[in-house]
Amino acid sequence: MSTDKSVTQDLILTLEDGKAGFAKAGEKAAEAGNPEVAGYFYELSNQREGFAKELVEMAADYGDETEEHGSLGGAIHRGWMTIKDAIGGSSVAAVLDVAVQGEAHAVKLYEEALAEEISPDLRRVVVRQLAEVRTAAQRVLALQSMNA
Repeated sequence: MSTDKSVTQDLILTLEDGKAGFAKAGEKAAEAGNPEVAGYFYELSNQREGFAKELVEMAADYGDETEEHGSLGGAIHRGWMTIKDAIGGSSVAAVLDVAVQGEAHAVKLYEEALAEEISPDLRRVVVRQLAEVRTAAQRVLALQSMNA
């Protein structure tokens, strides 16, 4: 497997986890009566879906097939799957705690991707997406502070 394909695959699976995790977090925040946080989580879910689609399309342009759904073990390893257990009936503060952890993991994975020998085209996409993931991570952290 090429480095680009491997990196793309890892990012897509993490983005899919983030999409599902943020959607679930949005539901929990809405149920808890916090529409601002819920709306932001839904935005992030849509963002992650868009990022994943962009990477899938990029891989397809190069003739690589990607898997958009990971194994349970892989999802747990990537970090976001724990949100299902952590927010089963939790407060917005607990949801934000898990989101902060998930975002830290996403930032780390993107940074690891940039440490790899990847093509210039993929590098440009990863750099741009990482900037947006970092911005989201900072905002989630700020929301956590406001809702503690």
